[in-house]
Amino acid sequence: MSGEDGSGGEDAAIPDGGGDGGNGGNGEGAGAAGVAGAGGRSWWSGRSRLFKVTGIALSCVLVASMAGAAWVYWHLNHNIKSVDIDSALGDNRPARAVTTPTGPESATPLPSSALNILVLGSDSRSGKRNKALGGGSSEGARSDTAMIIHVDEGRSEATVVSIPRDTLVTRPSCPLESGGSTAEAYGVMFNSAYSLGGPVCAVKTVETLTNVRMDHYIEIDFAGFADLVDALGGVTVTTDDDISDEDSHLELEAGTHHLDGADALALARTRHGIGDGSDLGRIGLQQKLVKGLLDQVSTSNLLTNPTRLYSVADALTGSLTTDTGLNSLTELMSLGQSLKSLSSTYTETVTMPVVPAPSNPNRVVAEEPEAGKLWESLK
Repeated sequence: MSGEDGSGGEDAAIPDGGGDGGNGGNGEGAGAAGVAGAGGRSWWSGRSRLFKVTGIALSCVLVASMAGAAWVYWHLNHNIKSVDIDSALGDNRPARAVTTPTGPESATPLPSSALNILVLGSDSRSGKRNKALGGGSSEGARSDTAMIIHVDEGRSEATVVSIPRDTLVTRPSCPLESGGSTAEAYGVMFNSAYSLGGPVCAVKTVETLTNVRMDHYIEIDFAGFADLVDALGGVTVTTDDDISDEDSHLELEAGTHHLDGADALALARTRHGIGDGSDLGRIGLQQKLVKGLLDQVSTSNLLTNPTRLYSVADALTGSLTTDTGLNSLTELMSLGQSLKSLSSTYTETVTMPVVPAPSNPNRVVAEEPEAGKLWESLK
């Protein structure tokens, strides 16, 4: 038996992978010898090469994935433009709100304190798309839309306060990027602050008007807003009246509409096709859009759709100018995650109480004491 095993064990061992258990050590040894002998060496070396090739391929995929993720992060991070408002304005500002401690940092990894964010929609015509969407050829930029978003402590409820661009205000002296400062001015249009001194002067004017500290600043332009709406898949709004505005090129019948980016922007800008043509009618439409966008974000399932998530992130970061406290993808993501419980149901939209300006019936001024009570509620 041992002679037969010795003469034929190698050949017999190859097909069944190493002899049967009845032969004990001889069968096991014959199988091992067979693998190393007739035909076995090439099988093992072939499998070894296969493992190596597979390992290299997997390594390449991992490296490519990491490089791709790094590029995406760099690209989105590089998109964001920022202004150092805190350094420009210094300490001569309203005090920051005092927040209630919520426990150890490890128990609350996301920020949950109350926030006031000044959001401006810029009507800049710079660039071909902005000029086309703006419907004009004027140079420079103004704050076409101004909203203070107050997020309550806990960040599950919010109040959006619109400031009419036609409001006459005291514009404080503002530092200029080129050096020096602007002169204080009385009874001037609110949106002149941005035109004259950019984001820094816009923030300082709002803080002078409200005596409320703006924790952050966010600005978005025409093209960026349209791109963001398109990336989200559009926005649904309901209008109470027919709209026909030659300036914004918007024609809508009263009712519910799902708008693409260009039409959503036209709705945000329209004023002559509704009501008395004042800025107050337009503000109502802008507030509908804010709630519609909140609903669209909450129903888009962005985290389960990487392609759409990237499109939204690219559109958003590519169109933003922020303060330096929000000038990185990490900081924007932290803010967004802290607001994940916020919905249109728990978002109240109001307009700063105003009355016609005594000096000009086409302008408005803050109505007191109602406006003061509103600002006090945001502290």
